[in-house]
Amino acid sequence: MLKKSLVIIISALIISSFAACTGNAGQSSSSSSSASSVTSGSSVSADSSSKSDSSSSSDSGEVTFSGYEKGIIDTTNIFTKRDLTQTADTSSAKTLEVSDGQTLKITEEGVYVIKGTAKNCTIRVEADDTAKVQLVLDGVSITNDSTPAIYVVSADKCFVTTSADSTLSVTGAFTADGDTNTDAVIFSKDDLVLNGTAALTINSAQGNGVTGKDDVKVTGGTYNITSALDSIEANDSIAVYDGTLTINSSKDGLHSENSDDDTKGYVYIHGGTFTINAKSDAVQATTYLQIDGGTFKLTAAEGFEATSIQINDGTIEISASDDGINGAQKSKSIGTPNIEINGGKLTIVMGQGDTDAIDCNGNITVNGGTIDITAQMSSFDYDGTATYNGGTIIINGQEVNSIPQSMMGGGGMGGRGGMGGQMGGQAPDAQNGFGGNGFAR
Repeated sequence: MLKKSLVIIISALIISSFAACTGNAGQSSSSSSSASSVTSGSSVSADSSSKSDSSSSSDSGEVTFSGYEKGIIDTTNIFTKRDLTQTADTSSAKTLEVSDGQTLKITEEGVYVIKGTAKNCTIRVEADDTAKVQLVLDGVSITNDSTPAIYVVSADKCFVTTSADSTLSVTGAFTADGDTNTDAVIFSKDDLVLNGTAALTINSAQGNGVTGKDDVKVTGGTYNITSALDSIEANDSIAVYDGTLTINSSKDGLHSENSDDDTKGYVYIHGGTFTINAKSDAVQATTYLQIDGGTFKLTAAEGFEATSIQINDGTIEISASDDGINGAQKSKSIGTPNIEINGGKLTIVMGQGDTDAIDCNGNITVNGGTIDITAQMSSFDYDGTATYNGGTIIINGQEVNSIPQSMMGGGGMGGRGGMGGQMGGQAPDAQNGFGGNGFAR
């Protein structure tokens, strides 16, 4: 009888415990659902309490990427594993729909899939400075009068990832947000990464296409940008791993400059396909410009401009009306301007007038690659030295064995391993004068 009573008591306890567990699970599920709710109105808030730590959502992890071994930019860890992942992990994502006249306000770390078509709608990211926010553009179309389509006020990093073709446009002049001059269709105060598997079209009638006040990275996707000012602008750096960029700019294509700190403002390009038509510079950096690869078709006043330029690889076509490649003193913090060409295939065609295919306010070094220049006036112009260690130089269809100097520039011939040495006033000979190799004017 005692044994039977004990069995009954134990069975009751087990049933009671199971019921309690089931109740707690139901309460937990209800709580989770409540935390991910989205309110409606003129401002839509989207908070995500779910933070995935899967490899595709984490911004850490080893990356096999490495740049040119003797590069002028330290490319160690320049791209994270998540930067290079073109498809977002949407297993815990929130889905948001854009609508006319609304602000989608995102305040928590997470992945957000954005859908729909709207006018005067801004996706506003205002999260903690440790938060990583990923916006997945899934066939979005936003047209605004005067405010950014995407505005990152605060975050550690924001990813804009395309999963289906999307379009973002601003048709008028930008309206400032307090003391912040929000001058771009995508405007970010913190680090910004553009990647994905689809196309993003950006139209900016009176401003920039993309502005990043820290670092801007492009690691994949297709971008069609038309802008009245710079198409992609960053304060600290622009780094491109891959992608297809078609740019029409009334100012610069890519522009990196920090007006408060001239030790910053570099551009690094690992690869990608670039078709840039710009009224000013196709690519401008304040400090360093390093090109390790890619395919470029540039039509601009100047193709590349920076204080120090290094070209290690790539297929580059430049059609310019001022300087094809210009090493200018954009930054006083990194020393004498320098142009170094170690590899790649460069084709530079210069327009009429006072033009230089490769112009440096300092030194030029050619160690390799093929440089094919068509220039009516000046092929090379430099204020310092010119050193020719290897590679092929062709000027107006004729291969030369030295780096010539514009006679107006103050030097003569820079031979292999040597430097300019003739006096600037010495008359050019018949072979090397105007109409010959294009380096006297």
